[in-house]
Amino acid sequence: MQVSSTHSSRRFVRINGDDFGFSTGVNQAIIAAHQQGILTSTSLMVTGEAVDEAIELAASNPSLAVGLHLVLGMGRSVLSPAQIPNLVDAEGNFPDDPGRAGLSYQFNAKARRELPLEIRAQLEKFRQTGLNLSHVDGHLHLHSHPVVLRHLVNLAEEFAIREIRLPSEELSIALKIDRSDWLTKTVGSLVFTGLRRDGEKLLKKHQIQFADRVYGFLQTGRITESYLLELIPKITADVIEIYSHPAIAIPGEPSNAPLSLGFAELEALLSDRVRATLKQHGFELIAGSD
Repeated sequence: MQVSSTHSSRRFVRINGDDFGFSTGVNQAIIAAHQQGILTSTSLMVTGEAVDEAIELAASNPSLAVGLHLVLGMGRSVLSPAQIPNLVDAEGNFPDDPGRAGLSYQFNAKARRELPLEIRAQLEKFRQTGLNLSHVDGHLHLHSHPVVLRHLVNLAEEFAIREIRLPSEELSIALKIDRSDWLTKTVGSLVFTGLRRDGEKLLKKHQIQFADRVYGFLQTGRITESYLLELIPKITADVIEIYSHPAIAIPGEPSNAPLSLGFAELEALLSDRVRATLKQHGFELIAGSD
């Protein structure tokens, strides 16, 4: 979504809903936010419990851009445990702890050999849906791990990856709006600032697009109307992504948001006040990287 400098007088925002296919409640929220609100794109979990429903919904909503939400932690694999025994447990589940997963991908030679197999398998499964691949991002942001990102870049031409999310938001703004969990936010900001710096160099070299700023990580699970109304006027970048995890609670289904505030995030995406604030500050809603 790196719009060329010739458009420097204009401002663009992609509003993304993560975890499409996670559950029926997530699917319903994403479609509602697209049809009735400001959501322009979503990221598909190809091994999600409700992925088949998500694919059908995407096909019937062609104005919704759909990317791959690469799952390498807290989720299931495409390949069988026998094919990638150093990545998943006997049931095919990745570690829930992203730190543990990241260390394995960095230092476990066997895991590193298996990693590109699973990344390719998820890209291939997305391709089999027949949907156009708008972008790639990742569950728990494990796609921005240097080892993972290099594999994605190596596969970019084969799978027509045009844009990859590089998390990047100003810690000072996040803390000015909401100082809760300030230590976690500070540590996370330091980690992703370093990953972003290296990621920018790699993606620019291979002409893969990315947004100037990506908002959502430092307020994950709490992208509410009040937060967005305070955030938007403080944004200085002209090409941005805001992502959240909208969901409708359905009895018996798991929650995809850490604080179970998916409905509050849905309400933010349906808010006329948020839409008006984006317009007031010159932002045009866009779906993808074109």
